[in-house]
Amino acid sequence: MTARPSLVSCQGHYAGSVSRFTAYAIDLAVSTGVFSLALAAISSGVEVVTRHNVSWNRSGAVGAVIFVGWQFVYFAYSWAVGGRTFGMAVLGLRVVRADGTSLEARQGIIRALVFPLSFLLCGLGFLGILVQREHRALHDLIAGTAVIYAWDARAARLRFLARQAELAASHSLPGGKPGI
Repeated sequence: MTARPSLVSCQGHYAGSVSRFTAYAIDLAVSTGVFSLALAAISSGVEVVTRHNVSWNRSGAVGAVIFVGWQFVYFAYSWAVGGRTFGMAVLGLRVVRADGTSLEARQGIIRALVFPLSFLLCGLGFLGILVQREHRALHDLIAGTAVIYAWDARAARLRFLARQAELAASHSLPGGKPGI
């Protein structure tokens, strides 16, 4: 009898740089898209009510401040409420406390506040993701957080196999003959 190699589970392991960067890129695209749609909706509403055309310029000071404020709200709310952003959910990542327990809202907000520091130091704040065993960036160290994989490949495969078995059973007749 040959032993089948078990599937490796990444659940609970520290997330690597590629996963974290990809999640951030997804989040940036989503949050920018939502922001742009919201501005377009506000502009349309103002134009309908006042009959004046309103245009937003993100390169201006007011537009930049509003955009930065929106980015803060997007990340702070996502981390404080669910421990993950949309991009992190897509890739199966979660922000937790450094000891592995669930993130507190306060830590999610602190993480969002200090997140720009990693960029402002010429990107050196992200160096910890590449060189530390825990893959923690500067904002993770300050907020007392870590990013982990929150999905289990083995459990996902078992759910997939169970669905396949249910489908196969629903398509067969009582006598074991395949149905139409």
